[in-house]
Amino acid sequence: MLILITYDVSTASSGGQKRLRKVAKICQNYGQRVQNSVFECIVDSTQFASLKIELLNIIDENQDSLRFYQLGNNFKNKVEHVGVKESVDLEGPLIL
Repeated sequence: MLILITYDVSTASSGGQKRLRKVAKICQNYGQRVQNSVFECIVDSTQFASLKIELLNIIDENQDSLRFYQLGNNFKNKVEHVGVKESVDLEGPLIL
């Protein structure tokens, strides 16, 4: 299933800057960055549960915001992209 993760981490303190880097790194382990604080991740239900736990253990719920959008398995009909940053087929072959 496709999960869209968005976050807003307060960087007013050095602790916030560390949290921001950690959140981004965890999200990169599960998917790809599509905008500054937005990631698309194709995960199964177990991976999604692990991802949520990892992120919830990092953020400060009094200062930060974290959103999960579950677009499901039929996501190709639900996502439309317009603009300069080209979309990547998350399920396509990885060519290096």
